[in-house]
Amino acid sequence: MQELMFSLGRRRSLRDPIASTCEQLQFTPPQVHALLWLGLDGSLTMGELARRLGVTEKTVTGVVDRLEREGHIVRERGETDRRIVRCRLTDKGKQTFAKLDRSMHRAMGVVMGMLDPDDRQALFRVLEKVLSKLDAPAPDTASGT
Repeated sequence: MQELMFSLGRRRSLRDPIASTCEQLQFTPPQVHALLWLGLDGSLTMGELARRLGVTEKTVTGVVDRLEREGHIVRERGETDRRIVRCRLTDKGKQTFAKLDRSMHRAMGVVMGMLDPDDRQALFRVLEKVLSKLDAPAPDTASGT
């Protein structure tokens, strides 16, 4: 299994299906992922975006700073709680998201095209199971369960 995972990881087309778009637009992977999450979710707080990216809020601030400077996103203060800062895509950011989304769909289409329909369904089932396990809350170790 380990050899299979290493072998898959070496395939650039699988590791980063949007690499050429990323290079063309001169974005770092965290910036691309931030654009993708905001494009999918519409609006996120800085904390939510940090959790989605798997980084600290300090790190996400740097990512957001650059994307905001370049006109891809805008930060907005909460109306009822001014401490809350939400990020959303600008029109320019939505156009960039659309390019990234098309690039990902093309790349995934190539990968999925390598599989017959039964294998695709089996892959989807396995990936959904893995995601549900990853999203499940951690067991409560304090209570001994």
